[in-house]
Amino acid sequence: MEIETPKVTADRIKQYLLENKRFDNRGLDDFRDIVIETDISKKAEGSARVKIGKTEVIVGVKLDVSEPYSDTPDQGNLITTAELLPMSSPRISLGRPGIDSIELGRIIDRCIRESKFIDMKKLCIKKGEKVWTVFLDIYSLNDDGNLLDAAAIGAVVALKNTKIPKYDEKEEKVMYGELTNKSLPLKKETPLSITIWNIGDKLIVDPTREEEDIAETRITIGSYNGSICSIQKGEKKPLDYNKIEEALDMHEKVWNKVFKKIEKYLK
Repeated sequence: MEIETPKVTADRIKQYLLENKRFDNRGLDDFRDIVIETDISKKAEGSARVKIGKTEVIVGVKLDVSEPYSDTPDQGNLITTAELLPMSSPRISLGRPGIDSIELGRIIDRCIRESKFIDMKKLCIKKGEKVWTVFLDIYSLNDDGNLLDAAAIGAVVALKNTKIPKYDEKEEKVMYGELTNKSLPLKKETPLSITIWNIGDKLIVDPTREEEDIAETRITIGSYNGSICSIQKGEKKPLDYNKIEEALDMHEKVWNKVFKKIEKYLK
């Protein structure tokens, strides 16, 4: 369904931004309130619900034993998917996953994978034959802008809270519902991606749905401890060198603020 923010609203947003203001009185580099719940699913080995303002996502982690990929015979597998549910927005229709859901899954996957957050070699059970596969599933519950960062937060929190299920090596069977006290083999430094949006001459973070509608371009930067591990640009408009530098500076500042808000859920 094609739904657009009315032009009068778009014009007012742009006028406010020229004065470094936003409708909800946030600064250009301020997030809305972040609320996190963990262990919300009885079926998943790890799960989290993340709310940023009115935007809400659920992220679940499932583990299964399968064959490794041929080019990484001694490493586990990571499969990340995102499903944008019609219940979360009238803009989303029933049917096969669209480009938005595919892109969201790939952006989150890239940050997790390129940061080496999961020690894939420790997920190997028998080289070339059996490894643990990590399924990272993202679902939108309500889309009021910035699903990308809500999913990024949900992904790392869910992974941090995941326990490995029992595996009967004799029967070669995963004992679902029977969790061990073993966590996933994760590195100490937690990666997190933050998306910077460009509207006119201004850069903002955590847009509402109306702000996201009129954004001309965006760049999602994943990092940990100041080290960048992934960058993904979205939308058609290019970003010049000065704007990219400005986005990188904003990302570092915002990353630190957001990480402090979610840090207690990562222990």
